[in-house]
Amino acid sequence: MTEIVRDSNSRKNQSEAATAGGFSSGRFSVAPMLDWTDRHCRYFHRLMSRHAQLYTEMVTTGAILHGKGDYLAFSPEEHPLVLQLGGSDPAALARCAVLAEQRGYDELNLNVGCPSDRVQNGMFGACLMAEPALVAECVAAMKAEVAIPVTVKTRIGIDEQDSYGFLCTLVERLIEAGTDSLIVHARKAWLKGLSPRENREIPPLDYERVYRLKRDYPGLTIAINGGIKSLDEARVHLEHLDGVMLGREVYQNPYLLAEVDAALFNDGREVPSRHQVIRNLLPYIERELGRGTYLGNITRHTLGIFQGLPGARAWRRHLSENAHRPGAGTEVVEAALAKVPEAVVDYS
Repeated sequence: MTEIVRDSNSRKNQSEAATAGGFSSGRFSVAPMLDWTDRHCRYFHRLMSRHAQLYTEMVTTGAILHGKGDYLAFSPEEHPLVLQLGGSDPAALARCAVLAEQRGYDELNLNVGCPSDRVQNGMFGACLMAEPALVAECVAAMKAEVAIPVTVKTRIGIDEQDSYGFLCTLVERLIEAGTDSLIVHARKAWLKGLSPRENREIPPLDYERVYRLKRDYPGLTIAINGGIKSLDEARVHLEHLDGVMLGREVYQNPYLLAEVDAALFNDGREVPSRHQVIRNLLPYIERELGRGTYLGNITRHTLGIFQGLPGARAWRRHLSENAHRPGAGTEVVEAALAKVPEAVVDYS
């Protein structure tokens, strides 16, 4: 069982630390990504930024209420942490919200943006954009039961329903329901004909539509997601919006997170080198191995940390070839680390 934060004072201290410098933790966040942002990934990411807001993978209400596993487990170091929920039953979402608050999550997020067939068949994700009254009911049901923020992540439209007015209808219902903030993936979703991957790449980005939304609803906290690949781009978006969310770029080049605290939160703490990040991860790996965790489940998230540097390929290859072996432990990680020259200047 992963360690869980249960003490409210501890959560409060974590939250205060996360907002040092006068910014909301939602100013920069790492997107929820299915099969990627699990608890091992989030622990690794937190080693590089104490201010970035982290999200779980989307977890369905059915998994939480009826599944056999512990779908709410996390390590206390992960704060500030948001649980992203998938569902469309207001009562079930409210029950899950209560459980999440009891377990120590800092925020809840309702998925109204995922376009996969599997999600649509469960009547949640992007298809809910066509049901603004139901989405508002879901948000209101959660808000009625918990004190932590309840937010929504959505797209700018679906299929042929992609007018600005269509988006505004949803936003106005969310405001009425008391939604604390909105994260907008600046692409519409095609619910039929495109795979989830294609839906991340083919529909054109429309950042200006999200900017317009903020101008028209200035009282609503709005963050933007989609196609953002650098902190320089993030700064541009922050001139118009309250927050920026990066997804695959962070996963593929995780050391980008090491720049976030100084660049976006005015935190001048010393930045750990890439080698130090991995060394700081070793105690966690030891702890998890002792609980029966498979080494590869942790190291798969670290493969991109040396991206673009001498030894990066050797690092990835050694881990890929050896982390799956029975009994593989931290010696595999240390041997892979030794293949990357430490003298390389990797942060400026």
